[in-house]
Amino acid sequence: MFKAAAILVTLCCAFPSFGEVLHVEYSRFYSHTKKLDNEDTQALQFAFGFLRVGENRLCEINHAQIVTDKQTLPLEVSEEGRFTVPTDKVLKMAQAMVEVDLVEAANLCDMSVQLETKPEYLKLAYSQQDLNFLLEQYRAFFNAMGSFLSFMMPSVEGLSFQFEDKHLTTAPTEQQPSITMGTLTLSEAWISDHDELTLPLTPIRVTAKASK
Repeated sequence: MFKAAAILVTLCCAFPSFGEVLHVEYSRFYSHTKKLDNEDTQALQFAFGFLRVGENRLCEINHAQIVTDKQTLPLEVSEEGRFTVPTDKVLKMAQAMVEVDLVEAANLCDMSVQLETKPEYLKLAYSQQDLNFLLEQYRAFFNAMGSFLSFMMPSVEGLSFQFEDKHLTTAPTEQQPSITMGTLTLSEAWISDHDELTLPLTPIRVTAKASK
């Protein structure tokens, strides 16, 4: 019986825990968020996550937090597996770390950065003024990033609305285009020709429809 117990312990120890806590310098996140710290891009944010290598999904996160020598700041993680961080030069100077408790091994997860609208700009109905405001926010960001190399930056041609249900599909109507596999895409021309947009569900994000 002692021998069997010893074998059991050996087997248990032979299988490593797949979860892992990832430690990333806050400065890496700050280098992104500081680019949006102005009025021209006030509606935008960077949402961070980790893509599962070889799979079209995000790695699951148990929890995430910012840690300094003096404080710990919890970060809200969405059901999708993304989180945002504050833009705070003090945290950068304090050499803060972002700790991300992953469900799987860190070497299977690559950082993903998503430029999107802030939650307060997610709703069921948008006026033409609302849509043009979001278009201008994205244009301002890409123009600022392009600077003298603007020919290398994407050109904003519309907006893309993404829904939680990746399989959501609707037929096109006279009022608006169809939703295909959880995404509704509006061209700049469509926005110019319509006074409003009414959605069946609140989107989880609005991104730019861009091309080079």
